[in-house]
Amino acid sequence: MNKQTVRDIDLAGKRVLVRVDYNVPMKDGTVADDFRIRAGLPTLQYLLDQGCSLVLLSHLGEPKGAPDPAYSLRPVAAKAEQLLGRPIRFYDDCTGSDMQAAAAALKGGEVIMGENVRFHAEELSADEGFARELAKLGEVYVNDAFAVDHRDQASVSTVAKFLPAVAGLLVEKEVDYIQGAIDTPNRPLVAIIGGAKVSTKIEILRHLIPKVDVLVLGGAMANTFFLAQNKTVGKSLVEFDQVETAKELLDLAQRENTELILPAEVVVSRSLEAPKDQHVTKPGMIKDDEYVVDATPDLAVRLGTAVEEFLDFDHKCTVIWNGPLGLTEVSDFAQGSLAMADAVVKLPGVTSIIGGGDTAAFLDQAGRHDQFTWVSTGGGASLELLAGKPLPGVTALHDK
Repeated sequence: MNKQTVRDIDLAGKRVLVRVDYNVPMKDGTVADDFRIRAGLPTLQYLLDQGCSLVLLSHLGEPKGAPDPAYSLRPVAAKAEQLLGRPIRFYDDCTGSDMQAAAAALKGGEVIMGENVRFHAEELSADEGFARELAKLGEVYVNDAFAVDHRDQASVSTVAKFLPAVAGLLVEKEVDYIQGAIDTPNRPLVAIIGGAKVSTKIEILRHLIPKVDVLVLGGAMANTFFLAQNKTVGKSLVEFDQVETAKELLDLAQRENTELILPAEVVVSRSLEAPKDQHVTKPGMIKDDEYVVDATPDLAVRLGTAVEEFLDFDHKCTVIWNGPLGLTEVSDFAQGSLAMADAVVKLPGVTSIIGGGDTAAFLDQAGRHDQFTWVSTGGGASLELLAGKPLPGVTALHDK
């Protein structure tokens, strides 16, 4: 990464304003998944080892620019305190005189955290006045919130105008892994793209097709490609307005000599909530009252075969995976994704990058998280990076 990080500047004894990403799943008022909190701990510990005091900022959910108890970060701060292993004093606002006084009084090793920055409408509008107020809380700004780095917001990008601004260790790793997988991969380079909609991933596909050796498409978005090949898909989700785009992408893959793999067979059901007359069939043979709910393990087998054909003497490869291959929230419809996970980690010399979002959540729930080289904390940010777009939160940081 061509941006300065916490290792590039003298931070000894400084008061550091850290934008973390604690936008975590909640259930009954407690943190249901602490993956993002844990991912940012190395940066916080590094700063504390330098004798820094820390002011943490984050958002939670979408409270529409006004205080809402349902989106309070107080229980998240309690979980972060437990994981960090030292006290985190929580304040009911992220700015104002009380917060500024608390920040000014901090001693080395002390940590405070402000309330949800999105309780202020100025956050989403990247308001400079609001960012100036946030900047008063620290002497240095550290961005370690990769999952929101695709947003141009006050606490993400604007505040970097008013303080020395560097990346945290998490942001550095995210950018280096994802960007490096595309720019300097061990080949063959494979992209597995799933999820629901072609429309949300058009730019990614256009960016990746000329760069990858193998592209595997799955999930509901594959239905639109089936239709582009004149194969019926029953009641399955299809973006009819993207059929022509799907045809263009198929043509692009052919021109670029990219091996594009679509499911040759799929799992169908007459219900999306639970298996109902579930069976395996082929695209084009799906009945009018059936939904495509999953890929079959055959898709994972075909991935392995395709990779083996590309392997050279050093037997290494790179896989980027974004988007599940079925309705993984229903366990019976997650078997294709589980088979793909098993296939990917067994590839010889594989560097495996998971692009955050639903794929990361699925793998975490399935207990497969640690089997992959890197699991991103940011779905939207990783998608933007995969599409070759700059991230405002990273662009705003100081160059090396």
